[in-house]
Amino acid sequence: MDGTVRKNIKIGDRVLVVQKQDQRTGKLTEGVVQRILTNSPNHPRGIKVMLEGGIVGRVQGGVDQ
Repeated sequence: MDGTVRKNIKIGDRVLVVQKQDQRTGKLTEGVVQRILTNSPNHPRGIKVMLEGGIVGRVQGGVDQ
């Protein structure tokens, strides 16, 4: 999944995000999309989302289920 395109991301999707404090290391966090925070149709660093539990980060890809 391309995390830079908003239409690829749906509420309830299981995704990998990078949080602001983890951008240097590239550490990814897995979670389920609760809200999509980016309004533009695409973003070069990834669409910003809020995961269930309140974690905010930019989508780097989906998780195979």
